[in-house]
Amino acid sequence: MKHVGIFSGSFNPIHNGHIALASYIREKCGLDEVWLSVSPNNPLKDAGTLLDENLRYMLARDAVAHIEGLRAINFEFSLPRPSYTINLLRALSETYTDTLFALIIGSDNMLVFDQWYCWKEILQNYRVIVYPRGNDNLCELSRKFPQMEVLQEAPKFDISSTQIRKLYRTHGDLSEIVPNNVEKLLANKKNLWE
Repeated sequence: MKHVGIFSGSFNPIHNGHIALASYIREKCGLDEVWLSVSPNNPLKDAGTLLDENLRYMLARDAVAHIEGLRAINFEFSLPRPSYTINLLRALSETYTDTLFALIIGSDNMLVFDQWYCWKEILQNYRVIVYPRGNDNLCELSRKFPQMEVLQEAPKFDISSTQIRKLYRTHGDLSEIVPNNVEKLLANKKNLWE
C-alpha cells in the first residue's frame, strides 16, 4: 500500500512555508508522498479574499512540480460544496484503493476539530498528523485527541498567506517567501486581492 498525506488548504497563495512543511512531514512520518489539496472554499473561512480556485491550483501545481514526493491536486473541485474534508477523504479512498491516506492539519485546526463535519469518522478511519501553528498548547490538545499524531518538533515558519497579501498590496518584496513562479505571477497581475 502507498502512504499519502493530504495537506489541504486554500493556498491563497502557496508559499515556501507550505512547501518546506509538506517536505518535512513526508520525511518525518514515512509518507511516500504528500498531496497539497487546493480547497475551493473552506466552510470555516471567508471566501471573499480567495483568488480564483483554478489560479490557486495552478500556482501550487507549478510550485511543487519538481519537488520529490510532493504533488498538488484539485480533486475537491469536483466534489459537492461546501467542501468538507471527510468528503475529500472518502472520495480519494474510493478512487485510489491501493493508497492509505493520512490527514495533515495545523494545531489551529486541532482546536476546532470537534466542529468539523463527521470528525469522529475521520479519527476512526484516517491517520491524523498535526503540526504546530502559533502558540497552541499541544500537550493539552493531545489529551483531547490522543489518536492524533502531534509533531511537537515540526519547524514553524513565520510566513502566512495573509502577510503575503498585505505585502502584495504594498508592493513589498515577495522573493524570499514564495516560489519563483508565484512571485512572477503576482508581479504581473494587478488588483488580485482588491
